[in-house]
Amino acid sequence: MPAKAPPTTSALPSQWGTMSGFLKRPQPFLDNSQKVADAMERRASSPVVPPAWVLFTAVIILAILGVMVLALRNRQKPLPIVSSTQNTRELAEPLVGLPVGDEIRILSGASRSYVDRAGKLWNPDTYFSGGKTVRSSVQRIWRTQDANIYRSSRQGDFQYDIPLKPGIYELRLHFAETFYGPEEIGNGGEGSRVMTATANGKVLLNDFDILLDAGGSRTADVKVFTGLSPAGDGQLHLGFSSVRGGSAMLSALEILPGLKESQRPVRIITRDVPYYSNDSRWWGPDTYFKGGQLSSNDNPATDADDPEMYETERWGHFSYAIPVTPGRYAATFHFIEHRFDAANRDRYAESSDLRQGRGRLFSVFCNGKLILRDVDLIQEAGENRPLVKKLGGLEPNAQGKLLLEFVPTRNYATVTAIEIMPE
Repeated sequence: MPAKAPPTTSALPSQWGTMSGFLKRPQPFLDNSQKVADAMERRASSPVVPPAWVLFTAVIILAILGVMVLALRNRQKPLPIVSSTQNTRELAEPLVGLPVGDEIRILSGASRSYVDRAGKLWNPDTYFSGGKTVRSSVQRIWRTQDANIYRSSRQGDFQYDIPLKPGIYELRLHFAETFYGPEEIGNGGEGSRVMTATANGKVLLNDFDILLDAGGSRTADVKVFTGLSPAGDGQLHLGFSSVRGGSAMLSALEILPGLKESQRPVRIITRDVPYYSNDSRWWGPDTYFKGGQLSSNDNPATDADDPEMYETERWGHFSYAIPVTPGRYAATFHFIEHRFDAANRDRYAESSDLRQGRGRLFSVFCNGKLILRDVDLIQEAGENRPLVKKLGGLEPNAQGKLLLEFVPTRNYATVTAIEIMPE
Protein backbone atom coordinates (compact mmCIF):
# COMPACT_ATOMS: atom_id res chain seq x y z
CA MET A 1 0.00 0.00 0.00
CA PRO A 2 1.60 3.33 -1.01
CA ALA A 3 2.66 5.76 1.73
CA LYS A 4 0.30 8.63 2.42
CA ALA A 5 1.64 12.01 1.37
CA PRO A 6 2.11 14.78 4.00
CA PRO A 7 -0.91 17.07 4.34
CA THR A 8 -0.93 20.33 2.44
CA THR A 9 -2.67 23.57 3.27
CA SER A 10 -5.66 22.67 1.17
CA ALA A 11 -6.01 19.39 3.03
CA LEU A 12 -6.01 20.97 6.53
CA PRO A 13 -9.06 22.02 8.48
CA SER A 14 -10.24 25.53 7.76
CA GLN A 15 -9.45 26.93 11.26
CA TRP A 16 -5.77 26.21 10.67
CA GLY A 17 -5.77 28.62 7.78
CA THR A 18 -6.16 31.58 10.13
CA MET A 19 -2.61 31.21 11.50
CA SER A 20 0.15 33.45 10.14
CA GLY A 21 2.27 32.53 7.18
CA PHE A 22 3.41 29.44 9.00
CA LEU A 23 0.84 27.32 7.11
CA LYS A 24 0.67 29.19 3.83
CA ARG A 25 3.14 26.88 2.06
CA PRO A 26 2.71 23.11 1.77
CA GLN A 27 5.86 22.11 3.66
CA PRO A 28 6.30 20.16 6.91
CA PHE A 29 5.92 22.07 10.18
CA LEU A 30 9.56 21.48 11.11
CA ASP A 31 10.70 23.52 8.10
CA ASN A 32 9.48 26.72 9.84
CA SER A 33 11.04 26.05 13.28
CA GLN A 34 13.70 28.73 12.76
CA LYS A 35 11.08 31.34 11.90
CA VAL A 36 9.08 30.53 15.00
CA ALA A 37 12.19 30.87 17.17
CA ASP A 38 13.00 34.22 15.55
CA ALA A 39 9.49 35.50 16.19
CA MET A 40 9.61 34.48 19.85
CA GLU A 41 12.97 36.20 20.29
CA ARG A 42 11.65 39.46 18.80
CA ARG A 43 8.58 39.35 21.09
CA ALA A 44 10.75 38.75 24.19
CA SER A 45 13.00 41.72 23.36
CA SER A 46 10.08 44.11 22.74
CA PRO A 47 8.53 45.92 25.76
CA VAL A 48 5.02 44.76 26.62
CA VAL A 49 2.67 47.70 26.86
CA PRO A 50 -0.72 46.87 28.40
CA PRO A 51 -3.79 48.31 26.75
CA ALA A 52 -4.92 51.75 27.93
CA TRP A 53 -8.12 50.38 29.51
CA VAL A 54 -6.06 48.10 31.80
CA LEU A 55 -4.01 51.06 33.09
CA PHE A 56 -7.14 53.15 33.62
CA THR A 57 -8.84 50.35 35.61
CA ALA A 58 -5.77 49.88 37.84
CA VAL A 59 -5.68 53.62 38.68
CA ILE A 60 -9.38 53.58 39.64
CA ILE A 61 -8.93 50.53 41.92
CA LEU A 62 -5.93 52.09 43.70
CA ALA A 63 -7.87 55.32 44.27
CA ILE A 64 -10.80 53.42 45.81
CA LEU A 65 -8.47 51.45 48.11
CA GLY A 66 -6.82 54.70 49.26
CA VAL A 67 -10.17 56.24 50.18
CA MET A 68 -11.14 53.10 52.15
CA VAL A 69 -7.87 53.13 54.13
CA LEU A 70 -8.32 56.81 55.07
CA ALA A 71 -11.89 56.15 56.14
CA LEU A 72 -10.82 53.29 58.40
CA ARG A 73 -8.08 55.40 59.97
CA ASN A 74 -10.43 58.27 60.72
CA ARG A 75 -13.33 56.16 61.89
CA GLN A 76 -14.37 57.20 65.39
CA LYS A 77 -14.32 54.28 67.83
CA PRO A 78 -17.19 54.13 70.31
CA LEU A 79 -16.20 55.45 73.73
CA PRO A 80 -17.63 54.54 77.10
CA ILE A 81 -19.92 57.06 78.72
CA VAL A 82 -17.74 59.72 80.33
CA SER A 83 -18.57 61.07 83.76
CA SER A 84 -18.66 64.74 84.68
CA THR A 85 -15.24 64.36 86.28
CA GLN A 86 -13.65 63.25 83.03
CA ASN A 87 -13.49 64.29 79.38
CA THR A 88 -12.72 62.49 76.15
CA ARG A 89 -9.26 64.02 76.00
CA GLU A 90 -8.42 62.19 79.22
CA LEU A 91 -9.67 58.94 77.73
CA ALA A 92 -7.25 59.37 74.83
CA GLU A 93 -4.23 60.24 76.99
CA PRO A 94 -0.94 58.43 76.17
CA LEU A 95 -0.68 54.92 77.54
CA VAL A 96 1.74 54.28 80.37
CA GLY A 97 3.10 50.78 79.87
CA LEU A 98 4.89 48.57 82.35
CA PRO A 99 8.70 48.73 82.35
CA VAL A 100 10.38 45.76 80.70
CA GLY A 101 13.18 43.73 82.25
CA ASP A 102 14.02 40.88 84.59
CA GLU A 103 11.52 40.17 87.36
CA ILE A 104 12.44 38.35 90.57
CA ARG A 105 9.86 36.74 92.86
CA ILE A 106 10.87 34.77 95.94
CA LEU A 107 8.66 32.84 98.36
CA SER A 108 10.34 33.21 101.74
CA GLY A 109 10.61 29.93 103.62
CA ALA A 110 9.22 27.90 100.71
CA SER A 111 10.96 24.90 99.18
CA ARG A 112 8.88 24.77 96.00
CA SER A 113 8.03 27.22 93.25
CA TYR A 114 4.52 28.53 92.63
CA VAL A 115 2.66 30.06 89.68
CA ASP A 116 0.08 32.61 90.77
CA ARG A 117 -3.24 33.52 89.14
CA ALA A 118 -1.53 36.17 87.03
CA GLY A 119 0.74 33.50 85.56
CA LYS A 120 3.82 34.82 87.41
CA LEU A 121 6.45 32.37 88.66
CA TRP A 122 7.51 32.58 92.31
CA ASN A 123 10.80 30.87 93.09
CA PRO A 124 11.55 28.91 96.28
CA ASP A 125 13.52 30.68 98.99
CA THR A 126 17.00 31.70 97.87
CA TYR A 127 19.78 34.34 98.37
CA PHE A 128 19.06 34.39 102.15
CA SER A 129 21.24 34.07 105.21
CA GLY A 130 20.00 33.67 108.78
CA GLY A 131 16.51 33.15 110.10
CA LYS A 132 14.38 30.02 109.95
CA THR A 133 11.51 28.78 107.79
CA VAL A 134 7.99 28.74 109.22
CA ARG A 135 4.98 27.12 107.58
CA SER A 136 1.38 28.04 108.44
CA SER A 137 -1.67 25.81 108.11
CA VAL A 138 -4.04 28.78 107.76
CA GLN A 139 -6.24 28.34 104.72
CA ARG A 140 -7.95 31.70 104.25
CA ILE A 141 -5.90 34.84 103.67
CA TRP A 142 -7.85 38.04 103.08
CA ARG A 143 -7.16 40.51 100.25
CA THR A 144 -5.59 37.96 97.89
CA GLN A 145 -6.56 35.08 95.64
CA ASP A 146 -3.09 33.55 96.07
CA ALA A 147 -3.01 32.39 99.69
CA ASN A 148 -0.01 30.14 98.91
CA ILE A 149 2.21 33.21 98.80
CA TYR A 150 1.49 33.87 102.49
CA ARG A 151 1.50 30.36 103.99
CA SER A 152 5.27 30.21 104.37
CA SER A 153 7.70 32.76 105.80
CA ARG A 154 11.27 33.35 106.93
CA GLN A 155 11.46 34.55 110.54
CA GLY A 156 14.14 35.81 112.91
CA ASP A 157 17.01 38.18 112.05
CA PHE A 158 17.97 37.51 108.44
CA GLN A 159 19.20 39.06 105.20
CA TYR A 160 18.77 38.66 101.44
CA ASP A 161 21.67 39.48 99.07
CA ILE A 162 20.12 39.46 95.62
CA PRO A 163 22.26 39.99 92.48
CA LEU A 164 20.78 42.54 90.08
CA LYS A 165 21.71 44.14 86.80
CA PRO A 166 22.33 47.91 86.94
CA GLY A 167 19.07 49.82 86.80
CA ILE A 168 16.11 51.16 88.75
CA TYR A 169 13.82 48.72 90.50
CA GLU A 170 10.54 48.59 92.39
CA LEU A 171 10.50 46.42 95.51
CA ARG A 172 7.37 44.84 96.98
CA LEU A 173 7.49 43.14 100.38
CA HIS A 174 4.66 40.74 101.22
CA PHE A 175 3.51 40.00 104.76
CA ALA A 176 0.64 38.20 106.49
CA GLU A 177 0.34 37.66 110.23
CA THR A 178 -0.86 34.10 110.81
CA PHE A 179 0.44 33.49 114.37
CA TYR A 180 -0.54 36.51 116.48
CA GLY A 181 -4.08 37.81 116.79
CA PRO A 182 -7.23 37.35 118.90
CA GLU A 183 -8.22 34.22 116.95
CA GLU A 184 -4.73 32.86 116.29
CA ILE A 185 -2.73 30.26 118.23
CA GLY A 186 -0.28 32.92 119.46
CA ASN A 187 -3.05 35.16 120.83
CA GLY A 188 -1.95 38.75 121.26
CA GLY A 189 -2.60 41.41 118.63
CA GLU A 190 -1.05 44.75 117.70
CA GLY A 191 2.40 45.08 119.22
CA SER A 192 3.01 41.33 119.30
CA ARG A 193 5.50 41.51 116.39
CA VAL A 194 7.44 44.69 115.62
CA MET A 195 10.35 44.75 113.20
CA THR A 196 12.62 46.84 110.99
CA ALA A 197 13.50 46.38 107.29
CA THR A 198 16.39 47.97 105.38
CA ALA A 199 17.69 48.07 101.79
CA ASN A 200 21.41 48.62 101.26
CA GLY A 201 21.57 50.00 104.81
CA LYS A 202 18.69 52.46 104.31
CA VAL A 203 15.64 52.01 106.55
CA LEU A 204 12.52 51.04 104.62
CA LEU A 205 10.26 50.06 107.52
CA ASN A 206 10.84 51.31 111.06
CA ASP A 207 8.98 49.74 114.02
CA PHE A 208 6.77 47.97 111.52
CA ASP A 209 3.76 46.15 113.00
CA ILE A 210 2.18 43.78 110.47
CA LEU A 211 -1.12 43.41 112.33
CA LEU A 212 -1.49 47.16 112.67
CA ASP A 213 -0.61 47.84 109.05
CA ALA A 214 -2.86 45.14 107.58
CA GLY A 215 -5.78 45.85 109.87
CA GLY A 216 -5.95 42.32 111.21
CA SER A 217 -4.46 38.85 111.08
CA ARG A 218 -4.69 36.51 108.10
CA THR A 219 -4.62 39.53 105.82
CA ALA A 220 -2.20 40.04 102.93
CA ASP A 221 -0.20 43.23 103.39
CA VAL A 222 2.05 44.60 100.64
CA LYS A 223 4.58 47.42 101.03
CA VAL A 224 5.92 49.13 97.88
CA PHE A 225 9.26 50.94 97.49
CA THR A 226 10.51 52.66 94.34
CA GLY A 227 13.81 53.97 93.01
CA LEU A 228 15.98 51.14 94.34
CA SER A 229 19.27 50.12 92.70
CA PRO A 230 21.90 47.48 93.48
CA ALA A 231 24.84 48.42 95.70
CA GLY A 232 28.39 48.74 94.38
CA ASP A 233 28.85 44.96 94.53
CA GLY A 234 25.89 44.44 92.17
CA GLN A 235 23.55 43.17 94.87
CA LEU A 236 20.47 44.46 96.65
CA HIS A 237 20.98 43.84 100.37
CA LEU A 238 17.71 43.50 102.31
CA GLY A 239 17.89 43.22 106.10
CA PHE A 240 15.12 42.22 108.52
CA SER A 241 15.56 42.50 112.29
CA SER A 242 13.32 42.07 115.32
CA VAL A 243 12.56 45.10 117.52
CA ARG A 244 10.22 43.69 120.16
CA GLY A 245 7.74 40.91 120.61
CA GLY A 246 7.94 38.13 118.06
CA SER A 247 10.64 37.67 115.44
CA ALA A 248 10.87 39.67 112.26
CA MET A 249 9.26 37.89 109.32
CA LEU A 250 8.73 38.04 105.56
CA SER A 251 6.28 36.06 103.41
CA ALA A 252 7.57 36.95 99.94
CA LEU A 253 9.33 39.61 97.92
CA GLU A 254 9.18 40.96 94.37
CA ILE A 255 11.82 42.97 92.53
CA LEU A 256 10.47 44.49 89.30
CA PRO A 257 11.79 46.93 86.67
CA GLY A 258 10.91 50.37 88.01
CA LEU A 259 10.08 53.83 86.75
CA LYS A 260 12.42 56.72 87.49
CA GLU A 261 10.15 58.91 89.57
CA SER A 262 6.97 56.99 90.27
CA GLN A 263 5.32 53.66 90.97
CA ARG A 264 4.31 51.25 88.25
CA PRO A 265 0.64 51.55 87.21
CA VAL A 266 -1.82 49.27 89.02
CA ARG A 267 -4.60 47.76 86.92
CA ILE A 268 -7.10 45.33 88.43
CA ILE A 269 -9.94 43.58 86.64
CA THR A 270 -12.60 41.57 88.45
CA ARG A 271 -11.54 38.18 87.12
CA ASP A 272 -9.65 35.14 88.33
CA VAL A 273 -7.12 35.52 85.52
CA PRO A 274 -5.32 38.46 83.85
CA TYR A 275 -6.73 40.24 80.82
CA TYR A 276 -5.26 42.14 77.86
CA SER A 277 -7.61 44.92 76.77
CA ASN A 278 -7.89 46.07 73.17
CA ASP A 279 -5.66 49.06 73.91
CA SER A 280 -2.82 46.65 74.82
CA ARG A 281 -3.04 47.24 78.57
CA TRP A 282 -2.35 44.33 80.92
CA TRP A 283 -4.88 43.98 83.74
CA GLY A 284 -4.03 41.80 86.71
CA PRO A 285 -6.60 39.41 88.19
CA ASP A 286 -8.74 40.58 91.10
CA THR A 287 -6.68 41.25 94.24
CA TYR A 288 -6.41 43.51 97.32
CA PHE A 289 -10.19 43.11 97.86
CA LYS A 290 -12.23 42.16 100.88
CA GLY A 291 -15.94 41.36 100.75
CA GLY A 292 -18.29 41.13 97.80
CA GLN A 293 -18.61 38.44 95.16
CA LEU A 294 -17.43 37.89 91.60
CA SER A 295 -19.94 37.29 88.83
CA SER A 296 -20.03 37.30 85.03
CA ASN A 297 -22.67 38.17 82.47
CA ASP A 298 -23.17 37.06 78.87
CA ASN A 299 -24.99 40.23 77.80
CA PRO A 300 -22.51 42.07 75.57
CA ALA A 301 -21.71 45.67 76.40
CA THR A 302 -23.01 48.16 73.86
CA ASP A 303 -21.13 51.23 72.62
CA ALA A 304 -17.87 49.75 73.91
CA ASP A 305 -14.60 49.41 72.05
CA ASP A 306 -13.80 46.32 74.18
CA PRO A 307 -17.12 44.61 75.15
CA GLU A 308 -15.36 41.55 76.59
CA MET A 309 -13.72 43.67 79.27
CA TYR A 310 -17.13 44.37 80.82
CA GLU A 311 -18.29 40.78 81.21
CA THR A 312 -17.42 40.53 84.92
CA GLU A 313 -17.93 42.49 88.14
CA ARG A 314 -17.39 42.45 91.90
CA TRP A 315 -20.64 43.29 93.62
CA GLY A 316 -21.88 43.66 97.17
CA HIS A 317 -20.37 45.74 100.01
CA PHE A 318 -16.61 45.51 99.56
CA SER A 319 -13.30 47.35 99.62
CA TYR A 320 -9.87 47.37 97.97
CA ALA A 321 -6.68 48.22 99.91
CA ILE A 322 -4.26 49.09 97.09
CA PRO A 323 -0.63 49.59 98.20
CA VAL A 324 1.12 52.69 96.84
CA THR A 325 4.13 54.87 97.63
CA PRO A 326 3.75 58.44 98.96
CA GLY A 327 2.39 60.82 96.32
CA ARG A 328 -0.77 61.74 94.46
CA TYR A 329 -2.72 59.33 92.29
CA ALA A 330 -5.55 59.22 89.77
CA ALA A 331 -8.09 56.42 90.02
CA THR A 332 -10.16 55.30 87.03
CA PHE A 333 -13.23 53.16 87.72
CA HIS A 334 -14.99 51.06 85.08
CA PHE A 335 -18.66 50.23 85.70
CA ILE A 336 -21.50 48.61 83.78
CA GLU A 337 -25.10 47.79 84.69
CA HIS A 338 -26.03 44.24 83.74
CA ARG A 339 -28.53 43.48 86.49
CA PHE A 340 -31.12 46.24 86.16
CA ASP A 341 -32.94 47.23 82.97
CA ALA A 342 -33.77 50.71 81.73
CA ALA A 343 -36.77 50.85 84.11
CA ASN A 344 -34.54 49.83 87.04
CA ARG A 345 -36.21 46.41 87.26
CA ASP A 346 -34.12 43.55 88.63
CA ARG A 347 -33.70 40.91 85.92
CA TYR A 348 -32.86 38.22 88.48
CA ALA A 349 -35.54 38.85 91.09
CA GLU A 350 -37.92 35.92 91.53
CA SER A 351 -40.72 37.90 93.15
CA SER A 352 -42.73 40.41 91.15
CA ASP A 353 -42.47 42.80 94.10
CA LEU A 354 -38.69 42.74 93.93
CA ARG A 355 -38.80 43.43 90.19
CA GLN A 356 -40.28 46.87 90.76
CA GLY A 357 -38.15 49.78 89.57
CA ARG A 358 -35.78 50.41 92.47
CA GLY A 359 -32.43 50.07 90.76
CA ARG A 360 -28.94 50.35 92.18
CA LEU A 361 -27.41 53.23 94.09
CA PHE A 362 -24.00 53.27 95.79
CA SER A 363 -21.13 55.53 96.83
CA VAL A 364 -17.34 55.18 96.77
CA PHE A 365 -14.95 56.36 99.50
CA CYS A 366 -11.17 56.69 99.47
CA ASN A 367 -9.54 56.48 102.90
CA GLY A 368 -12.85 57.49 104.45
CA LYS A 369 -13.43 60.46 102.14
CA LEU A 370 -16.42 60.44 99.80
CA ILE A 371 -15.24 60.58 96.17
CA LEU A 372 -18.32 59.31 94.27
CA ARG A 373 -21.79 59.98 95.64
CA ASP A 374 -24.94 58.05 94.73
CA VAL A 375 -23.70 56.41 91.55
CA ASP A 376 -26.74 55.49 89.40
CA LEU A 377 -25.51 53.51 86.38
CA ILE A 378 -28.89 53.43 84.62
CA GLN A 379 -29.33 57.18 84.86
CA GLU A 380 -25.75 58.02 83.87
CA ALA A 381 -25.10 55.39 81.20
CA GLY A 382 -28.09 53.08 80.64
CA GLU A 383 -28.28 49.32 80.72
CA ASN A 384 -25.34 47.31 79.35
CA ARG A 385 -23.35 50.46 78.61
CA PRO A 386 -19.93 51.13 80.20
CA LEU A 387 -19.46 54.08 82.52
CA VAL A 388 -15.93 55.33 83.22
CA LYS A 389 -15.17 57.71 86.07
CA LYS A 390 -11.75 59.20 86.72
CA LEU A 391 -10.74 61.12 89.82
CA GLY A 392 -7.38 62.66 90.70
CA GLY A 393 -5.61 64.01 93.73
CA LEU A 394 -5.89 60.82 95.80
CA GLU A 395 -3.25 60.26 98.49
CA PRO A 396 -2.45 57.12 100.52
CA ASN A 397 -3.29 56.75 104.18
CA ALA A 398 -0.71 56.30 106.95
CA GLN A 399 -0.44 52.60 106.05
CA GLY A 400 0.49 53.38 102.45
CA LYS A 401 -2.86 52.28 101.01
CA LEU A 402 -5.61 53.69 98.85
CA LEU A 403 -8.49 52.12 100.77
CA LEU A 404 -11.40 52.20 98.30
CA GLU A 405 -14.77 51.31 99.85
CA PHE A 406 -17.84 50.59 97.74
CA VAL A 407 -20.86 51.21 99.95
CA PRO A 408 -24.41 50.33 98.80
CA THR A 409 -27.26 52.75 99.35
CA ARG A 410 -29.83 50.69 97.46
CA ASN A 411 -29.16 47.12 96.39
CA TYR A 412 -25.47 46.29 95.77
CA ALA A 413 -22.42 48.30 94.79
CA THR A 414 -20.48 47.10 91.74
CA VAL A 415 -17.23 47.64 89.86
CA THR A 416 -15.63 46.00 86.80
CA ALA A 417 -12.06 47.34 86.81
CA ILE A 418 -9.83 49.80 88.67
CA GLU A 419 -6.77 51.59 87.39
CA ILE A 420 -4.38 53.54 89.66
CA MET A 421 -1.91 55.90 88.00
CA PRO A 422 0.65 58.21 89.61
CA GLU A 423 0.04 61.86 88.80
